Amino acid sequence: MDDCISLYHRSSKSDATMMDKQLDFLFLNLYHLSKHRAEKMFPGVTQYEVLQNVCGNIRDFHGLIVNGCIKHEMVQNVLPLFQLMAEKVGHFLWEDQTDEESQLSELDEDDQNDRDSRLFKLAHLLLKIVPTELKVMHICYTNLKASTSAEIGRFIKQLLETSPYILREYLIHLQEHMITVITPSTSGARNIHVMMEFLLIILSDMPKDFIHHDKLFDLLARVGALTREVSTLVRDLEEKLRNKEGNDQTNRATLDLLENIELLKKDLKHVYLKSPDSSQCCFPMSDGPLFMHLLHIHLNDLLDSNAYSVDLIKKEIGQVKQGLKFIRSFFANVEQGLYKDLWTRVLDVAYEAKDVIDSIIVRDNGLLHLIFSLPITIKKMKLIKEEFSDLHEKIPKNRGLIVVNTPKKPVESKSLTAGKIIVGFEEETNWLLRKLTSGQADLDVISVTGMPGSSKTTLAYKVYNDKSVSSHFDLRAWCTVDQGYDEKKLLNKIFNQVSDSDSKLSENIDVADKLRKQLYGKRYLIVLYDVWDTTTWDELTRPFPEVVKGSRIILTTREKEVGLHGKLYTAPLNLRLLRSEESWELLEKRVFGNESFPNELLDVGKEIAENCKGLPLVADLIAGVIAGLEKKKTVWLEVRNNLSSFILNSQVEVMKVIELSYDHLPHHLKPCFLYLASFPKDTAIISSTLKDFWHAEGLVEQTEMKSVEEVMKVYLDNLISSSLVIAFNEIGDDPTCQLHDLVHDFCLTKAREERLFDLIRSNDFPDLLPRQITIDDEEHFVLNFVLFDSNKKRHSGKHLYSLWINGDPLDDRLSDSFHVRHLRLLRVLYLDPSFIMVNDSLLNEICMLNHLRFLNIETEVESLPLSFSNLWNLEILLVDNKVSTLVLLPRIWDLLKLQVLATTACYFFDVDTDEPILVAEDTKLENLRYLNKLVRSYWKDSEDIFQRLPNLQMLKFELKESWNYSTEHYWFPKLDCLTELEDLTVAFERSNTNDSGSSVATNRPWDFYFPSNLKKYHLLEFPLTSDSLSTIARLPNLEELTLYRTIIHGEEWNMGEEDTFENLKYLKLEQVTLSKWEVGEESFPALEKLKLRGCRKLEEIPPSLGTLIH
Repeated sequence: MDDCISLYHRSSKSDATMMDKQLDFLFLNLYHLSKHRAEKMFPGVTQYEVLQNVCGNIRDFHGLIVNGCIKHEMVQNVLPLFQLMAEKVGHFLWEDQTDEESQLSELDEDDQNDRDSRLFKLAHLLLKIVPTELKVMHICYTNLKASTSAEIGRFIKQLLETSPYILREYLIHLQEHMITVITPSTSGARNIHVMMEFLLIILSDMPKDFIHHDKLFDLLARVGALTREVSTLVRDLEEKLRNKEGNDQTNRATLDLLENIELLKKDLKHVYLKSPDSSQCCFPMSDGPLFMHLLHIHLNDLLDSNAYSVDLIKKEIGQVKQGLKFIRSFFANVEQGLYKDLWTRVLDVAYEAKDVIDSIIVRDNGLLHLIFSLPITIKKMKLIKEEFSDLHEKIPKNRGLIVVNTPKKPVESKSLTAGKIIVGFEEETNWLLRKLTSGQADLDVISVTGMPGSSKTTLAYKVYNDKSVSSHFDLRAWCTVDQGYDEKKLLNKIFNQVSDSDSKLSENIDVADKLRKQLYGKRYLIVLYDVWDTTTWDELTRPFPEVVKGSRIILTTREKEVGLHGKLYTAPLNLRLLRSEESWELLEKRVFGNESFPNELLDVGKEIAENCKGLPLVADLIAGVIAGLEKKKTVWLEVRNNLSSFILNSQVEVMKVIELSYDHLPHHLKPCFLYLASFPKDTAIISSTLKDFWHAEGLVEQTEMKSVEEVMKVYLDNLISSSLVIAFNEIGDDPTCQLHDLVHDFCLTKAREERLFDLIRSNDFPDLLPRQITIDDEEHFVLNFVLFDSNKKRHSGKHLYSLWINGDPLDDRLSDSFHVRHLRLLRVLYLDPSFIMVNDSLLNEICMLNHLRFLNIETEVESLPLSFSNLWNLEILLVDNKVSTLVLLPRIWDLLKLQVLATTACYFFDVDTDEPILVAEDTKLENLRYLNKLVRSYWKDSEDIFQRLPNLQMLKFELKESWNYSTEHYWFPKLDCLTELEDLTVAFERSNTNDSGSSVATNRPWDFYFPSNLKKYHLLEFPLTSDSLSTIARLPNLEELTLYRTIIHGEEWNMGEEDTFENLKYLKLEQVTLSKWEVGEESFPALEKLKLRGCRKLEEIPPSLGTLIH
């Protein structure tokens, strides 16, 4: 191999044309060298496999010339291309091998960058040499097709086997190249992309049994000719854009491509393909209305996606959507049981339509589906629609209308107060409070035991947050323990709570020892919730010191044995069930609030309460069900009859009650509810984040009367109101929600039944994957299936809508084999930074996924590449870019649907260049509402940037280099144009040039220009004067204010009569340089909560605020 490269190296330095035998020898060795790299050094890297196949084909074709099988005059025009190709391939492999040897001999910190660069060069090499293969195909078809030579026959057979793969990979690379150099809005670009999609559907199914074998070469030749035409158009378009020339001629040529698509589709049906046998899909799930609801959203999103793959079948998707809309409207007005067989047929055809459409988009047997299955499915749907039309005329006008498995009423918001009603357990509460705040001076354990859903958590949480308890203990911590707990992580969680820190785990730190020292000498209260066994109890309580301070531990468990094992002085409290009158009181308050209870419902209501068997969870869930039903006796009797046979003494029966609550949810709420179980148990989910995921996953649709945001708020309110979802809304914290453990178990089971999502921790993938999977990939088994290369045969992974991957870091060679370009329906892609650093090559693949709504990656790119213009459906972009500051312009303006942008750090402009970026006057990001973390500086960013973000609601930025030498003031961007802004976080970084004058600068006020709508304001490391604080106080709607490591001039905050925070409810001061603080009687008229952390210089807390400290 070294001799081969050396031969090339010597030959390429000469101007003389290589002799045929010399070139043949070179091709032979280039083939073997590329094969070695593809199979031994870079297995699974598709670029090397393509290079091997191209070199093999050209080498064998050239061998036919050398052997005299092909006459020289027939190939005279292509021989110079062979030499040029040999030079390019030889030059690449020479450098490739040299770089590899260099890396083996020394430790190279830029090894991954070198690998990225190598793959980038190889991709460009393939774009240059594959057209030579296309010319060889053309020669074979036009001149050698009828040859009787056995050698030529064998070569053509080889060409038929390898060329579809080569052309497919070539077109994919051409697509990726095109989006990096040509914007989607360029005239003619869309037509080229649509043709490439069509060709890729054909090539992905070649050669297969359903293509007539004797027509295969003819079809390949036509595809090759169209590929050459596409390649030429891309090159012309790129050159004209580079030279800033008009491209009208190229645009007209692209219109011819669309005509060629229709011509070839007809020939595929009548000439090239065998008609498939008829088949019938069977609906594999159980909840038909749920599936139809999600399918309706999916079809709408496809039609709205503007994706190239959808353009091929946009008309057909519209037909399917209209057919299903008519059918759904019919079943919304009749009893399902009357037309059970017809409903079954509808589900089968709807599922078939979804499978066919998705298969075409992801190129999974897409050719057969495009030419045959899709028209057949549409025909089936038309026939069913005609049956419905006939039936509709026969339905009596006075028949009662009954919704199929879903309420008919429009979505309305329900009161959330019912979810907070606590009934009963007054004696138990008072007993617990006494045990916690008085009695034994030694450490004591109060165990609360009871069956699932018996309100152990509710009771413990109630006393934990009681004011008498919070003021009695120096330190408090709440820790949830589950069966798969990690001792070190749990102890660290307790430590962070009692030390008010956010420390990260380290292998070298003894967390137990740190916790013991933190607790020693203090009166502490620790709640260990849901402990399953005695071993767990022993391990977790080992670090708790037994000091004579009156410390307490609350233990909640389902196992009485664990409660008895933990006993020190106090006997466990075995939580009783609700008494009949308490169950009745809960149900009454939950359903009617302060309204009077109708007499006609009194008896049946008490029977329902009695049948809850005293279990608070069941009583609350049943109350949630009947709260949403009509207040009629017949309706309540149906609920009573469904409950009458339940003997709630095991978890199985509790699941039946949860299922009853679930069954009464309207179908549009079900997927949103089940989705919560995709988060780990006992996880508090930030409500705004949850709603973002709902939307990105395609679980919510916009209605005529409400926006998507309004609909999602109603959805979450209604789920909380149903008692299936628990809400937490503590002031000063983001609103969160979560599921009870039993409800979580139910949701996970039901979600798997309906193939909504699954968690995968092994290589045992099901044949039919759900729409979303989360993979914990510690052993990288996923590379063998879901993120497969083009040679893999199993395709079910292609149909994923959502993919989340966590796992150990991939090494460089495995990351080269990591591909996502086949997952063409992906709406959500979450690649945990711990798993993979996204290189340029993978980023280009990701940018081909233009159905993406949500993207989370770690990358080292310094600016958003041009290929991001292809992600026009992207709504949420999360980028971990710790090693660089991401430059947003100009690509950010192409992401018109973007709602959330969160980075480690980002600039609008490149701070290292003075080149201006031209932005059109009307360019705006109308949908962007969350931006984090922007880096702003005085002399670099233009003032009008924020005016282009008119609907921004939450903003986090870092202010750098903000000293204005001309005015000798700190500069602060004008934010009053952001009229929708409600939440603002600003961190200040003082420049080195101003450090010497910092003591003078602290007494200079800031020129703050805030929007009046601001509700939350967080300032980090700001130097502030009293005047600046007065400006903040005048914000009329401010509810939360945090000052962190703030330097207050003179270390005094004297609040005059005019300094009134009218609506401030939460104030947090952390490590603030403040020694004297004086407030007036009306300084904080609405304040509910005050947090002071690390304010060591503060001499005295204002007396009027002392009771508000938490």
